[in-house]
Amino acid sequence: MDLSKSIEMASATHTGMVRAHNEDSIGTDASVGLAVLADGMGGYNAGEVASGIAVALISKETRETVLRIPPYETDSENGEMMAARILRTVIAKANASIYQAANSQPQYAGMGTTLVVALLCDDRICIAHIGDSRLYRLRDGGLAQLTRDHSLLQEQIDSGMITKEMARRSQNKNLVTRAVGIEPEVEADVNTFDVKEGDMFLLCSDGLNDMVEDEDIHLTLTSLCSNLALAATQLVQMANDNGGRDNISVILIRVKKPFPAERGWIGRLKAWFR
Repeated sequence: MDLSKSIEMASATHTGMVRAHNEDSIGTDASVGLAVLADGMGGYNAGEVASGIAVALISKETRETVLRIPPYETDSENGEMMAARILRTVIAKANASIYQAANSQPQYAGMGTTLVVALLCDDRICIAHIGDSRLYRLRDGGLAQLTRDHSLLQEQIDSGMITKEMARRSQNKNLVTRAVGIEPEVEADVNTFDVKEGDMFLLCSDGLNDMVEDEDIHLTLTSLCSNLALAATQLVQMANDNGGRDNISVILIRVKKPFPAERGWIGRLKAWFR
């Protein structure tokens, strides 16, 4: 089933006002319901290399896999949707590829990347993330963060050491506790949520949410929800207007109509003529 009839995607990325290079990478494929965003880290252009490897490998491998294995089917091993297993598998491959490159080529030593991936199917969204790149959902006028940062700040908030307001003023915003490519293996947090017509999803690097308050992100999404490309551009512009201290990347997904899986040959036949 071609999901591009049911969902709309738009994206934007910018170097920001301070950094010399853009170490973020993004990829979208509306036909299979895939969005990938990575925020690289490492000296020189190593972060750009790490995020590029992650997005290219995950985009290619996920597309090839979902065309062979229906992502909406149930995994017999753990009862999850197969989409979750697919994302864990491709992320593990990306981690191994980046780790190998970092350890075999001195100029890439220590490189890694954060990651947030969304895969939509059967009126659901499967989200995998590592690090502090985020995914938000706008539903019925309310904005909710569906990912939880893997960061020192989040651990300090969770333990009660600091408040969320103190965290916004902290100088330790970029200290992540989990990243792709740093260790031989990494565990992604993977969660699945039901999707409703009219839902909007925002994937972003910390260059957006460090520069723009959630309230302003919320206002922008609600006021520009009918023009995704403009909304994406506006979010990036707001981050730059507020200082643009990091690279900024956003991917927006809007659900135009339901996309239930077409099961069985009759369902697939109906989908063919739809």
